[in-house]
Amino acid sequence: MKRLFMIRHCNAEGQHKDSPLTKDGVIQAQIVAEFLQDYGYKMDRILSSPFLRAVESIKPYAQRNSLPIEIDERLEERLLSEEPVDDWMDVLEQSFTDMNFKLPGGESSNDASLRAKQLVDEIMEDDSCENVAIVTHGNLLALLLGKYQADIGFAQWKGLTNPDMYLIQKTGGEYIVERIWQDKN
Repeated sequence: MKRLFMIRHCNAEGQHKDSPLTKDGVIQAQIVAEFLQDYGYKMDRILSSPFLRAVESIKPYAQRNSLPIEIDERLEERLLSEEPVDDWMDVLEQSFTDMNFKLPGGESSNDASLRAKQLVDEIMEDDSCENVAIVTHGNLLALLLGKYQADIGFAQWKGLTNPDMYLIQKTGGEYIVERIWQDKN
């Protein structure tokens, strides 16, 4: 049975692609490593957004298990706009309601979820791995989870923690989405 461990990165200093983890985030990354170690399934692969905060969130687990972190741009956070947005929370909510809505230079929810789902589909077809960790960002994570469980949207995005973790399992033709992370803060 294929298992995807969908992980939102730990607390970071900011939103820039090179923003490092905070001191709490570094501790959280160790907790993520212990959680995955204790969960009972050894990862076969780790795929991560190229953003530093995502890579640093899974690095302790990867090092403990001598696994490479495969970087995939399709896991980058979605860009809402190239320009600053004053009412970004309203814009983000609208983007969950109208999946084709996008600001100039931005990416629609459909576009973002399509690129991420393409990667997940490739992983699901890869018979050489059973347990895969995917490290990404909150917005993209919520959009991707919504592809497997229809009732996941803006409200669920607002409830995500840093870090957070969901398990997607395919049983027969059905996908089961389960939040497995227990917030330790």
